[in-house]
Amino acid sequence: MVRSDRQKTILVTGAAGFIGSNLCAALLEAGNRVIGVDNLYSGMRENVAAFECYADFRFIEQDVCEFFEPGEPVDEIYHLACPASPSYYQQDPIYTARTCFIGSLNMLELAKANNARILLTSTSEVYGDPLEHPQKETYWGNVNPDGIRSCYDEGKRISETLFFDHARQNGTDIRVVRIFNTYGPKMKEDDGRVISNLVLQALKEEPMTINGDGSQTRSFCYVDDTVRGLMAMMANDSFIGPVNIGNPEEVTVIQFADTIKKLTGSGSEKVFGEIPEDDPVRRRPDISVAFEKLGWKPAINLEEGLCKTIAYFSERIEKSK
Repeated sequence: MVRSDRQKTILVTGAAGFIGSNLCAALLEAGNRVIGVDNLYSGMRENVAAFECYADFRFIEQDVCEFFEPGEPVDEIYHLACPASPSYYQQDPIYTARTCFIGSLNMLELAKANNARILLTSTSEVYGDPLEHPQKETYWGNVNPDGIRSCYDEGKRISETLFFDHARQNGTDIRVVRIFNTYGPKMKEDDGRVISNLVLQALKEEPMTINGDGSQTRSFCYVDDTVRGLMAMMANDSFIGPVNIGNPEEVTVIQFADTIKKLTGSGSEKVFGEIPEDDPVRRRPDISVAFEKLGWKPAINLEEGLCKTIAYFSERIEKSK
C-alpha cells in the first residue's frame, strides 16, 4: 500500500547537498511542491539554483539546529541535513554531533506539529568496522565511541534512537533508511571521498591515492538508485525500517581505482598511504529487506554509473579552466 499520488508539499533538509539535491530533482519531476532547506555548511548553492525555474520549489537557508517554521504546512519531511564526508564532519565534530541530535529532534517536532511523515537518512556507518558481513539491519554494529569518526557514526546512531523513541512516545510517523556508499553527479570535489578523489586525480593525470594496500572493500550505489530507494521507503505505509539502501556488489578499492583508470584512459600511477583511523575494512549491505518490503534493488551497474560521474567531473574541470 502506498500513499496518495496527489501533489504533496515536501520539505527536504540538506537540499543543497549531493544526495539532497538529486532527491529534490526527482521529487519535483514527480510533480510535488518542494521546500529545500540547507545552511550551506557542506552543501553547494549551485546544486539548488537549477530548481529556481520551478514554481513549486522554494529554498530556505537555515540551520536545522535552530528550530524554524517553513511558512506552510508540509506532508512529508526527508531529513538529510548533516555533513556526511569525513573531511567535513571532522572539521567541526561538535557541530556534527549537534546536527545529528538537535537537528533531528527539531525536525521530529516539526513533523509532529504538521502530522507529517518523516524519513531519516541514516548511514552504513552505524555498523562501524563490522564484524558481520554482509551487514543486515539486525546487526548492532562495532563502533568506536571515542574516535575521530565518532561524531558522525554515533551521531547517526543517536538520530535513529530519537526517531524510534519519538515514534513510540508521540506516535510520529517515521521512516529510517541506512544509506551505503553513494556516488554520482553533484558530488563535491573536496569532500574527501574515495570516488571523487580517484576520479578527479585520474582526470587530472595526478597520482591516484589509495589508503592502505587497497584490499579494503566498498559497495558503491549510483545516486539515482539511492533516491529511488528513499522515495519507495517514504511511500510505503506499512514498514518504518531501518532498511539498508545500497549496492551489494562488493569491490576492493584497488579494483575500483583500476576501473576508473580504464574508463578515463588515465595514465595516473597508484600511490599508497596510511588507512585513516577507524576506517572500515569491509562494507557491503544485505538488501534482502529492501527487496522484500519495497521491491527495491539497484539498477545501474558500476561502470555505467562511473561513466556518468566521470562526465560530470570532466565538465566541472573544463568550466574551471
